[in-house]
Amino acid sequence: MDLKQIIATVQDDFQAVDHEVLRMLDSRVPLIEKIAEYIISSGGKRLRPLIVLLVAKASAYQGNKHIKLATLIEFIHTATLLHDDVVDTSDLRRGRPTANAKWGNAPSVLVGDFLYSRAFENLVHVGDMDIMATISKATSIIAEGEVLQLINVGKPETTEEDYLKVIHGKTATLFEASSLGASFLGGHNPELQNSMQIYGLELGMAFQIIDDVLDYIGNADELGKNVGDDLAEGKPTLPLIKAMEFGSPEQRSLIADAISNASRDHLEPIVGAVRDSGALEYCIELAESKSKKAIRHLKVMPSSIYRDCLEAIAHIAVQRKN
Repeated sequence: MDLKQIIATVQDDFQAVDHEVLRMLDSRVPLIEKIAEYIISSGGKRLRPLIVLLVAKASAYQGNKHIKLATLIEFIHTATLLHDDVVDTSDLRRGRPTANAKWGNAPSVLVGDFLYSRAFENLVHVGDMDIMATISKATSIIAEGEVLQLINVGKPETTEEDYLKVIHGKTATLFEASSLGASFLGGHNPELQNSMQIYGLELGMAFQIIDDVLDYIGNADELGKNVGDDLAEGKPTLPLIKAMEFGSPEQRSLIADAISNASRDHLEPIVGAVRDSGALEYCIELAESKSKKAIRHLKVMPSSIYRDCLEAIAHIAVQRKN
């Protein structure tokens, strides 16, 4: 089952989210709408809102609050992208210039703030304290994850444990909030909610690990970003951490210097070291183990096409090429 087939199972709800996105983007300041529409329409997979819709359906939820929840999750995700690109001084995302490259840093940051604020404005209308607590906590953890990543920039001594803490915050937490938040819509079911929390967390971890792997096996056209961007930003991602651990002393020194100096001057031999050392195989195996753990926690749900779709997403997260 591919992503298009998965979306087709909740097509009406998915279109309703699109309509809600447009409604929530309404602003008396044209530049806000222009920048927000630009990034939201830039071709993302919309996995997080899709997870909200599927978990709600798999939990036999009958209302329409999942539409608002899915939309505000997408707004939070978009806000983080705007802020990330400013922090990372990125100029390319999903094959297009970033918002900060087109309009500058200040408008991008402020529109990100607007999206955060509009998300919480609509969270109130969902009217569920458990969901509000989940989303509020998630945004704090996401910010902590971003700061942790900043602390690790330029530090080749960063460990695998350090890296996992970063991606837990900056990526996996919003996946976790998506599935856990949606599970509350179906009523009070601690077993379901615990399983959905773990599903989202493990799925998000797997997704980000593969995202970092793709930096070393893809090209810019396929990935929609510049190959080696993380290296140029001095970010010690897991492929680099494991390549330093598994590689030769010369390779370890080369990668460490590149991270310390935030340089892609020696990108070709570093990519070769990452590929030849077994680092990518290690990362892929770790991502697959997390994907399998996510799938195991779907068993608490009754069998349905929606549960099948959630399982398929866990497979897609580790099998994707972009």
